Amino acid sequence: MNKPCFFNLRGDMTSISDTNDFEAGTFFLYDLKVEVIAPEGSKIWCNAKVGDYFEVKGELLHFREDMPFSLYNLAALLPLLPAKQRQVDKNDWMFTDTDIACTDPNCPTRFRITRTGLRKFRHDDTTAVSQSFSTLD
Repeated sequence: MNKPCFFNLRGDMTSISDTNDFEAGTFFLYDLKVEVIAPEGSKIWCNAKVGDYFEVKGELLHFREDMPFSLYNLAALLPLLPAKQRQVDKNDWMFTDTDIACTDPNCPTRFRITRTGLRKFRHDDTTAVSQSFSTLD
């Protein structure tokens, strides 16, 4: 069985052996690829092209210059991306459902969200709020 891997902030891929080995004060987010898919030969109304994509690495969206992306579709996808980056229960729909419909009800386009890697972050590098301060405990 392959061990999960993650990318540290420098972009280096590293293997992790067990969740018990995680260092205190760190957390992990999945890198994502959001790709345009559609039935072959269908008319796409949202100006997308099959195969176009953008990537999510940490909190950053990475777009290729030659692949524009609809503002309306991006607005529909944005609320889902932070949840897709996190580990969730395998019975949660957020784990299993990967295809998101285009915002145009007449458009057959879907946007497939794929996890592409696991990136490690340190709490203290991402917020000024102390880790000991939590209202969720």
